[in-house]
Amino acid sequence: MTAEAPERPRLPPHLTKVRLHTAEASEYLLAAHGVTVAPSTLAKLRSVGGGPQFDKFLSSVLYRPAALDAWVAQKMTASSQSGEPEEAA
Repeated sequence: MTAEAPERPRLPPHLTKVRLHTAEASEYLLAAHGVTVAPSTLAKLRSVGGGPQFDKFLSSVLYRPAALDAWVAQKMTASSQSGEPEEAA
């Protein structure tokens, strides 16, 4: 028996493109990962660093969904913030 990957939520068609504009990237993060990151936050992270990898075409900023997925995985932690050990299942 093989372990199955968790099922991804069905994304709206406009979020399944190869590259997403900043507002679409923000919407993708919410739809695909349940995390809220405002377009203005993505813009600030482009300036100061620490955000997802992006591409530029002329003056357009574009995000690849795989780069957004990798960024969320990097930022996501499984540890408890309360300092108490987690109970075994």
